[in-house]
Amino acid sequence: MLLLSFPKSIGLIGSVLALRLIATTGVMATELKQGNPDQAKSVYEFVVNDIKGNPISMEKYRGHPLIIVNVASKCGYTEKHYAELNALYDEYAESKGLRILAFPCSQFSIGEATPDELQGCIKAHNVKFDVFEHVKVNGDDAHPLWQYLKKQQGGTIIDAIKWDYTKFIVDKNGVPVDRFAPTTDPLEMIADLKKYL
Repeated sequence: MLLLSFPKSIGLIGSVLALRLIATTGVMATELKQGNPDQAKSVYEFVVNDIKGNPISMEKYRGHPLIIVNVASKCGYTEKHYAELNALYDEYAESKGLRILAFPCSQFSIGEATPDELQGCIKAHNVKFDVFEHVKVNGDDAHPLWQYLKKQQGGTIIDAIKWDYTKFIVDKNGVPVDRFAPTTDPLEMIADLKKYL
């Protein structure tokens, strides 16, 4: 009832403020749904979208050692990395529970422009591990999971992801424990990976 006694200009200002609050709350709710990189204790607190855009809780991977990697189909590292990631998956997925999570990213090289192109790349490389929706790994709009990974395992000189095929090992408790540059081939990670299998 008090609002009715205010001048119309106050009502308009109040309406604008209410709309801004609703918009901000929506953005905050989206960030909270995806996870909060500043407060998270593990990767299990994040939600990512699968290749079809369906939300997937990282809880799905609880108790599994993980390799999380940003990928692109049109990069000089693509052929070798996909082949060696498949080899690691073949060797350790069934026997040790390893899960590999690949996130397409077009921030460095030309990636897949459409979901159909992404599906074509996955099929061409016989990818057996989980591939997710395109994400940004750097910048203000980087996916919260990637913000968390960089916070937990900083890079050389700067924490930013420097190129496609940056790889993180995450232990069975969901904690990032190691980071590898794109120049490190997946099979070169075996000694470090075995500590967490």
